Amino acid sequence: MIKRMQKAVLILIVLLSSAGWAVAEETEFVVSFLPSRIRFNPIETFTSTEAQIYTAIYEGLVGYHPLTVRPVAAVAERWDINPEGTVYTFYLRENARYWNGDRVTASHFRDTWLALLDPKSESAYSFLFDAILGAEQYRSGNNPDPRSVAVRAPHEGVLEVELERPAPHFLDVLAHHSFVPVHPDMLANGDWDRGENVIGNGPFRIIEHNDEEMLLSRNERYWDRRNVRVPRLRFVFSEDYEATTRAFNDGSIHWVAGGMSLEAVAQPRSIIVNPMFATSYYFFVADRQPWDDPRVRRAMALLLPWDRIRDEEIHFAPATTLVPAIPGYPEVVGIVEQDLDEAFELLEQAGYPEGAGLPSPVLRIPGGSESTRVVELMRESWRDYLDLASRVELIDYPDYFDSLSADRTYTVATVSWIGDFADPLTFLQMWTSLSNLNESGFANPDYDAVVRDAASLRGNERFEGLSRAERMLLETAVVLPVSHSPAVNLIDLTVVDGWFPNPLDIHPFKHVRLLGMTPAPGVVRYPR
Repeated sequence: MIKRMQKAVLILIVLLSSAGWAVAEETEFVVSFLPSRIRFNPIETFTSTEAQIYTAIYEGLVGYHPLTVRPVAAVAERWDINPEGTVYTFYLRENARYWNGDRVTASHFRDTWLALLDPKSESAYSFLFDAILGAEQYRSGNNPDPRSVAVRAPHEGVLEVELERPAPHFLDVLAHHSFVPVHPDMLANGDWDRGENVIGNGPFRIIEHNDEEMLLSRNERYWDRRNVRVPRLRFVFSEDYEATTRAFNDGSIHWVAGGMSLEAVAQPRSIIVNPMFATSYYFFVADRQPWDDPRVRRAMALLLPWDRIRDEEIHFAPATTLVPAIPGYPEVVGIVEQDLDEAFELLEQAGYPEGAGLPSPVLRIPGGSESTRVVELMRESWRDYLDLASRVELIDYPDYFDSLSADRTYTVATVSWIGDFADPLTFLQMWTSLSNLNESGFANPDYDAVVRDAASLRGNERFEGLSRAERMLLETAVVLPVSHSPAVNLIDLTVVDGWFPNPLDIHPFKHVRLLGMTPAPGVVRYPR
């Protein structure tokens, strides 16, 4: 009888193993993303999906701590900062290697950054380097000499960066995925269309890539390979929410980063929702008449039913401010509610009594039920109060983001923005006159000066200055915040270690490891 029981238990173990139980020896970590255009060239990167994938294939001077998302040593094993806070000297690891064995050198960072700052480049994030001496003048075309940018490589293992003024956030900026080194062969004539051709220096390298999947293996030449516990990664790209959730439930997908059916999740504890340093907002194009007049923009905003737009039954965290809550940051009050009297008074002052003479607004959105709902409320309000016939343009992802800069014939558009680092500046610098991401065309020298001066400060002084800049945006209705977006992920943290909820929703793959699969309710797994 005992032998029969032992035999039955052994059969059960075999069956459970063959059914796909993920165990401690698991060799592949599988992640599901929504389909997205993946740019493998760091100079041209833009999306949050790329930011996550880049943590596998690239590494900068510093990386993100998986919990705090503060900068930690990466290619740079250490650095010095002069007493004035204006010169950073980075000392690169001698064993930092690309997957082909070539050493990562200081000149690779310098040359990549200069290519990123080139006025002809398509970089979305080069403005984040404006703190570097000469960077803004070079990227804006005011100084054509790249040698004027104070990034120097006096030795293959030493990189020196001189800032125009102190920038306490500079190390946080360097953790951004745009500022990783590009291998010289890729920089000169890289084939960026095929992921497997990309020469990266991160903990993994791409082995296969198509529209549906990406397979990566551990970079055996990575300097910290002993701490990379997962030998392989597999990324799947799917819009089938139900199928993706079923695959998660049966253990064939370990992490769903987007595109899940929450109602179909077998174990609700796997639904991880946390506050994120992110805001969904609408914005006006502010460099064309009449929308360049702050009185007109504010009037149009005051006509809207904000209690319905920011409906608490719909939004996780309705927002009246652009910058999410940060301890110590002063209270900023934006447009909170509809005010018809002030709206009509402002239109009268601007020369458009009761809206007479205003052109028909064009509202551009990426589709989806929520953005459609909001623009319908906008159309309804402006039609009822001003007799304006607004037009809605629907452009699907991923083309939507490109359209915001390529075709600026719209009046109002929407964006959900995740902060690039945990500081108010990441939401405010993008609206400065020379920012690559300033799709509104808003240009105000006073605003630029306030942001520039505050960015060099620390503590309460910094927050006070940045909050003044935010008030300027909100009071003139350049930006119309709707909600602070949460991070929603599907992952069983009893199975996966090294993955932590954090405010940037960025999870470096080098820290991830598999612990084993937790059985579904009612199923007992025989201990091994």
